[in-house]
Formats: sequence, structure tokens, C-alpha cells
Amino acid sequence: MQHNEITPYKDGSSKKQQVRSMFDNIARRYDLLNRLLTGGIDTKWRKITVKHALKSKPKIILDIATGTGDIAILLARNAPDCQITALDLSEKMLELARVKSQKRSLATQITFLQGDSENLPFDDNTYDAITVAFGVRNFENTMRGLEEARRVLKPGGQMNILEFSRPTTSPFKQLYLLYFRHILPVIGKLTSKDKRAYSYLFESSQAFPDGTEFVNLMRQAGFTDTFHQSLTFGICTLYSGKK
Repeated sequence: MQHNEITPYKDGSSKKQQVRSMFDNIARRYDLLNRLLTGGIDTKWRKITVKHALKSKPKIILDIATGTGDIAILLARNAPDCQITALDLSEKMLELARVKSQKRSLATQITFLQGDSENLPFDDNTYDAITVAFGVRNFENTMRGLEEARRVLKPGGQMNILEFSRPTTSPFKQLYLLYFRHILPVIGKLTSKDKRAYSYLFESSQAFPDGTEFVNLMRQAGFTDTFHQSLTFGICTLYSGKK
């Protein structure tokens, strides 16, 4: 089964509608769950992504699928002269992101917008850099999302994608599968009251075309200078490509 066909619920609505509902449902516990479920290592992955994104000293950045704004806030803290637009499908997630940015006095630097990553409301050649953390596997149409991102990038601009991947070495592979398949959904249910959301996390990460397979998708979408970097035994991967 292709990852586009993996949906949070089985209610007949579009993947996009289901993803929005799921994140609205788990928004209040999302940050806590991320820290619990990854042992806090997701913060390290985000820092690596931001460091890589800022290498080319971009001034105008788009953060797609921003969620509660962690990447956008890290970008703003590490590059005070940047202007950041942060977009997400879920208004509930964005409400939390706005509060977080205001508490850190970053509200003038980050603009949070409710919107669709596959139909970006921006002109061609607008952004110096684009970041996406744990959002691409939620796209309804992956190629459409990648092509839209490339469209709004300036020539020479870089896209950086952080996404879950599948470890391939034993015994880490077996431990990972045990944890994601059996333990994570239980923790998710106990803390967020939405067991399906965390079963979906496992299913969508397993079906996602990771490694060179995803790099090939980026190339098909028109990205050049592509590369990928495996993080933490392959649990996560950073992908990059230029327009």
C-alpha cells in the first residue's frame, strides 16, 4: 500500500480532511507526546534541520506543516534577521504555535497561516528556503506537495525535509518495530484519547518511501543537488534539494 493511501481514520473523507481533524484532536498534547515518544531526541533532529537550512543565510523562509511551530521558532531564534511564514492545515495547532511565539517575543518575526501545502497561497519564486518537519508523509499527494514547494522557492533556494524513516540494522530495527507498533499507540491513547492518531503515525512512517526512494521523488519534482542524511540509527532522515 502506498503511503498516500494510509489515512488516520476510515471515515470516507479525504486524507487532507482526516489529517486536519487528527491534529485538531491531538493538538493540546502534541508537544508533550513528541517529547515522550522520542525520548526528547526530536529536538535534536529539529536543531540539525535548522542548522542546515540556515547555512545559505536565507532571509525569507517558509515552514510547511509547522504544527505547533517548533521549527519556525528555532529558525527565528537562530536567525533574528529572517522573516518566517509558517503554514499548517490545523487551526488548533496554529493557535498553540502563536502562543509559543508570543511568549518568546517572536510574533513579529513569524507569520502563522492556516493553509494547504499542496496549494500554497504564494507567488512563484518567493522564498529563499523551505523547511518541513514530519509533514510530508501527511500529504495527500506527495508529488503535488513537492512541486508546489519548488514553485514558491527562489532559483537556488533550498528545501529541507525531516521525516521518519525505517532503521535497517539489527537489533535496532526489531526494537523500533516493537516500540512503534505496540507501545507507542498505547501511550498515545492514554495521553491523547486518540489511539488511531498514533497507529497512523506507525503505519504512515512504515509506508513512506524513505532514503534513496524519496530522494528520487524529489528529483522527479525538479529538485537538484539532492542528498539525505540518516539520523539516530535511521529512525529519522534529513533530505535536502535545491531549485
